[in-house]
Amino acid sequence: MTAPLHDTGAAGAAAVDVATAVPGKAIEGRSPWRIAWMRLKRDRVALAGGVVVLLLILVAAFAPLIVGLLGHPPNEFHEETIDPFFSTPKGSWGGISSDFLFGVEPGNGRDVFSRVVYGARVSLLVAFLSALVAVALGTVFGIVAGYFGGWVDAVVSRVMDLLLAFPQLLFIIALVSVVPNSLWGLQGSGVRMAVLIAVIGFFGWPYVGRIVRGQTLSLREREYVEAARSLGAGRGYILFRELLPNLVAPITVYTTLMIPTNVLTEAALSFLGAGVKPPTASWGQMLSKAVTTYEADPMFMIIPGVAIFVTVLAFNLFGDGVRDALDPKGSR
Repeated sequence: MTAPLHDTGAAGAAAVDVATAVPGKAIEGRSPWRIAWMRLKRDRVALAGGVVVLLLILVAAFAPLIVGLLGHPPNEFHEETIDPFFSTPKGSWGGISSDFLFGVEPGNGRDVFSRVVYGARVSLLVAFLSALVAVALGTVFGIVAGYFGGWVDAVVSRVMDLLLAFPQLLFIIALVSVVPNSLWGLQGSGVRMAVLIAVIGFFGWPYVGRIVRGQTLSLREREYVEAARSLGAGRGYILFRELLPNLVAPITVYTTLMIPTNVLTEAALSFLGAGVKPPTASWGQMLSKAVTTYEADPMFMIIPGVAIFVTVLAFNLFGDGVRDALDPKGSR
């Protein structure tokens, strides 16, 4: 009876020795972010949107270099390219040529390519910074309301409801009309951009706050929060060391989907004359001027319109892919 037991043990020991002797790759754990990146890599549509987003950011960041290589100064007039009788660009397709890649602006001959490139800088700067303001305010108020509950939650929730019901566009238009030309050390279009960032971000934080509040209401009952509380952790530690790291995923998803909305808001305000001041380039401002010239020069309307369309579509596709990667069950 002892021989089989001895043989089995020897065989098991030999198997263990063989297993340890065979060289192989050690099994490594994968973090949630690495798993999300692997899912995102399989979504080619989202990756294409991400590549376009990256290109847009690079174009906005290196606008002076790109314009210096491929265009002309955005506010430089080229009257020689304009028909003196009809005030329209000479040639076909809005004056598109090797010297003017997207043609010229009716009436004054400014380079449309240069103005589109600089317009990307204005739109993305306003969109990103206003989203940053909204995410910061929404995260703080949302996590506080969700964790403390009671009268704190009631007050924050009513403030969010009030801001969501407030006519944002009308308020910005009214505010811009009374804002001085010099404010906070800024001048002209800088003042307008600062006002747009502050107001869009301020009225945008309730959307983030609602999501963060709902997630916090669920997370505050988890075991690790109870364990931290039983070990004597303070409220600040629980809020920013236990709850906040678990809110990064939904905050990231909503930020990627908020940016294209801010791009559209900035374009709409510039179209209505409440955006940056001329001659600063803006896509919405170009569309506003193109309304009166689209019959004679439709390209001047099509090009900035396509720029807005591509930017919003790229951010939406990338945001949808990020959402699916971070929360595959919730996206079904």
